Amino acid sequence: MIKFAKFCASGNDFIVIDNRRHIIPRPESKFAKRISQRKFSIGADGVLLLDKVNGRFRMRIFNPDGSEPEMCGNGARAFARFIYELGIARKNIIFQTKAGEIIASVSKKSVKIGMTTPEEIQLNIPVRIKGHTYTGHFINTGVPHLVVVVKDLKNFSVKEIGRKMRFHKRFMPRGTNVDFISVRNRKIFLRTYERGVEDETLACGTGAVASALISNLIGKIKKIPVKVMVKGGELKIYFKKIKSPSIAVPVFQDVYLEGDARLVCDGSIKEEAYV
Repeated sequence: MIKFAKFCASGNDFIVIDNRRHIIPRPESKFAKRISQRKFSIGADGVLLLDKVNGRFRMRIFNPDGSEPEMCGNGARAFARFIYELGIARKNIIFQTKAGEIIASVSKKSVKIGMTTPEEIQLNIPVRIKGHTYTGHFINTGVPHLVVVVKDLKNFSVKEIGRKMRFHKRFMPRGTNVDFISVRNRKIFLRTYERGVEDETLACGTGAVASALISNLIGKIKKIPVKVMVKGGELKIYFKKIKSPSIAVPVFQDVYLEGDARLVCDGSIKEEAYV
């Protein structure tokens, strides 16, 4: 039996396992794919594994399709809360991801994490889907994101259009997450098609960060922190924008993501859940 904890972070749910003693059967991707299946196993938007490399904590994340992305914002918040609850770090929680080092602080069920420095910013990218040309804005906030402003977010075909953009030749071979946003009352309303999940999710932390930074760049949001409303709740994004005559697009520093990360249950995974 394998001990696990289940966390919900603003609508994303994660199975989190202490794998410092390498208790997960290999390949880990196959194990994660099996236990992420809803109705057939525990079910989750992702599986997070805690291990230790060269004396430092490391987070590995697996999507439900078995792929291993570089980073997940809401996953990182759940992971920080997991470390906190284990009692192995209560202040200055620091861990490694494929996207870089993450620093986190926990206050009850609220978790705030420092994000990796955003990269690869490209504005006003034309993306043609089903005879219509959309304007997207690309940014890497640990994983790639395409941000698209739409008028009627509530009725927009996020899964259909998002999937076509996610696999668009312009973003291959790695593909991209796709964030559809609208801005009202100085708040961003966000729906995300998530790479690896291959569906719309109730929240996406790196997508919320991407949406906030892009909205600031294109002049739709100025006040900081930025409130991002997702189906799973509210996220807050903090950042500093650095302008320079020598660069075409401003750069961002001190980027933080804040929101709730709730521990909803823990227990043991039976072998029948993953064989």
